[in-house]
Amino acid sequence: MMRLGQSALPTDVYLSSVSSLYEHRNTLVIGMLSHVVTFLLVYFKTTDPLYLTCSGVIFVLWALRNLDMARFDRQDFSNADRAMVRKWENRYIVGGVSVTLTCGIACGYAIAVSQDSFSELATISVTLASMISLVGRNYGSERAVLLLSSSACLPIVVGLITLQDVYMLALAVLILPFILSTWMMANNVRAFLYENVLAAREIATIAGQFDAALNNMTHGLFMLDGDGRVVVANERACALLALGDRAELKGWLLDDVIRRGARRMRLDVDKSKAISRQLDLLLKGRRPQVLIPVGEELHLEFSASRRDNGDIVLIFEDVTARVQADKQILHMVRFDKLTELPSRDYFAELVVNAVSSDDGQGRPVGLMVLDVTEFKHVNDMRGHIVGDKLLQAIAGRLKALAGTDAIAARLMGDEFVVFFPNRAEPGDLEERMRALHTDLRGTYVAAGFTFNMTMSAGFVIAPSDDLRLEDLQIKADLALSETKLRNRGGCTAFEVEMDARYLDRQKLKADLREAINARHLTLSYQPMFAPSGGRVECCEALARWTHPERGPVPPNVFIQLAEELGLVTEITRFVLNQACRDCMNWPADVSVSVNLSVLDLRSTEIVMMVTETLRATGLDASRLHLEVTESCLMDEPLKVQAILRELRGQGITIAIDDFGTGYSSLSYLDALPVDIIKIDRSFVRNIREDSRRFKLLRGTANLAHALSLRTVVEGVETADQLQLINEHNCADLIQGFVFAAPMPASAIATLCKNGVPKRGVKPTSKRIA
Repeated sequence: MMRLGQSALPTDVYLSSVSSLYEHRNTLVIGMLSHVVTFLLVYFKTTDPLYLTCSGVIFVLWALRNLDMARFDRQDFSNADRAMVRKWENRYIVGGVSVTLTCGIACGYAIAVSQDSFSELATISVTLASMISLVGRNYGSERAVLLLSSSACLPIVVGLITLQDVYMLALAVLILPFILSTWMMANNVRAFLYENVLAAREIATIAGQFDAALNNMTHGLFMLDGDGRVVVANERACALLALGDRAELKGWLLDDVIRRGARRMRLDVDKSKAISRQLDLLLKGRRPQVLIPVGEELHLEFSASRRDNGDIVLIFEDVTARVQADKQILHMVRFDKLTELPSRDYFAELVVNAVSSDDGQGRPVGLMVLDVTEFKHVNDMRGHIVGDKLLQAIAGRLKALAGTDAIAARLMGDEFVVFFPNRAEPGDLEERMRALHTDLRGTYVAAGFTFNMTMSAGFVIAPSDDLRLEDLQIKADLALSETKLRNRGGCTAFEVEMDARYLDRQKLKADLREAINARHLTLSYQPMFAPSGGRVECCEALARWTHPERGPVPPNVFIQLAEELGLVTEITRFVLNQACRDCMNWPADVSVSVNLSVLDLRSTEIVMMVTETLRATGLDASRLHLEVTESCLMDEPLKVQAILRELRGQGITIAIDDFGTGYSSLSYLDALPVDIIKIDRSFVRNIREDSRRFKLLRGTANLAHALSLRTVVEGVETADQLQLINEHNCADLIQGFVFAAPMPASAIATLCKNGVPKRGVKPTSKRIA
């Protein structure tokens, strides 16, 4: 066995070994009595005073050692170092050696001096008897065993040697192995105990560390034996399940543990049984893990692993935060952030679930698409924050109106969709859908502002069997488009003809795209004459498209298609380039006018396009007029204003077309760089019969003249209209069939050369006051 020196021991273990020397004091009393009595008997037998002295010395040493041991008991060793412990070891050795040396001297004296057989036998017997307990009492100190055994035996060896007898000498030599064996035996006992003490100490340390680690885990843990009884439970497990003291749980069945936790958390019996059933499936290996909602604010995720000996380690953790985060993410995915209505994808899922409850009866369902009328003006006038508040208010009313009878969702922007499940007959279903549309209109308050809003709607009704949501939405969109085109703010049901018109419109779009790419568009020009009709000042370029199968397509039709296709700028590029080239073939005092669309004025690209065209064709900028409608000015007035100023800065003339048909006309006249206003044809119709209409025409003309703007009156068709306009000096230029219809570019050159027959009345100098 490995010999372990005291210097290699930790201080606390060294202290425990020294403390063992001061224990078992009853053996000291027995030893003291046996020595005193033995020495007294020898004294009475031999009357030798040495033995009486030894008896007294033994008693005195016993008393002193008891006093020293009492002091040891009172000593505070909480902060003891090795030096202090060694001091007390030395004190013990001094006392013990004093006793054993007294006994040894008595033995040696009996052998060498008294030579009385009784005294020899008595002293040696009691001394060697003391050696028997030497190992058991003093194993804690290697030095104590060696010094005590040596101080007791060496005087005997000396006494035997003094007899000068060979046999006695041999006996003396044999005592030395006795000392050695006693010392070795004590060392073996001490080493064995030290190794066990250190092992126990390490085990205790490991156990403490394991216990600390176990109880500081973020996971709860149960170790179950093969019968499902708790062997180990950590503090986290007890805290998560409200189990109380974990020491009480040892040996409990897991079901009993769950019931205890359920009672403490005030869960009902059914909930407790449900938890036990899920855990049973987990422990039997039927599930890899289970997520259990223990309470509204507590979700635990359990997993289990089975060991080779049949024990099961059950680990669980609080995943409430993760579950709540997943719910929040799912909510964000499923619901529109602004309105809290279902998103497009979740709406489709809800529709499928609703239709699946039809039980195959094929009852009718309805889908309605809603568009907030003039919502863009709310954003433009009040800002997007107010617009968002308005959408929230509309969504709130829509959700309330839909209730549990319909499913409402937000598609995008200001578009909403409502699905009506299969619960009614077609007539009743249509009535409900129209009623929802009616109730959705009205007054809304958003961010302190009051709005009177209407909704354009389109809907479709179809049987629920073999339902395809995308097809329904396409049809509802077609109905919505019909509403926007013919009855803005109304509600239109889908008709089969709409589908045909839609397909026809898509075909026409494809043909238009091909015509633009192949440059199959042409231009006609409508002249603008001086009021007398004797001179052409400008010609408005008008795009024309003759379809190979359909014939001429009206400009208002194909221009709208081009805007939907995003090709209107390509048309503008073609018209601008061709018009400038044609104008180069006309007299130098004749200009050309080109219309710009809303889309053209959304970026500064139009400025570059015009500049490059003028440079490529060589046309002077003063001969180019650009016409914009009031609708172009409403979207982004500041941007449009900057673009028009830059164009006007190049010498180009800017005209407002269809003046008086839009909004805020006077403010545009004040803010925008305008040279000409073109008074819409609606002001000219029936001006002879309708005095009110004519007053509007005269007032507009006077306003333009007061602002130093030139006026072009459009749509003048009769000589009577022309005469009245000229009599009151309402126009600087006349455009209309009264002088000429739109014509090819080549005809313009002829017209400018030959003029037209006089059909009008000469203008007068009279101006309306």
